[in-house]
Amino acid sequence: MNSPHQKWRHPGGKLRELGPESLTDAELLAILISSGIEGRPADKIAEEILANFGSFKGMANQPLHKFLEIKGLGNVKSIKIAAAFEIAWRMANQGS
Repeated sequence: MNSPHQKWRHPGGKLRELGPESLTDAELLAILISSGIEGRPADKIAEEILANFGSFKGMANQPLHKFLEIKGLGNVKSIKIAAAFEIAWRMANQGS
């Protein structure tokens, strides 16, 4: 078992070992992004997204082209993020 001070190469390992509640917003977003581009890892892209929009709430309902303006996010990664937000919205609005 890894110690709590283990440095993971990707936040997916941290999620597996410590649970999703242990991850920061940027780490959760980096998992959706999956891989970065040369010179720009997924965690740095995630940090920029959150800096631009302020929070997950600030990201919600943003047009797709706003995400495409961020270096390292292409169509596929932007669509994954949009799908995750739609899933969350549907869960929050399904009732009991």
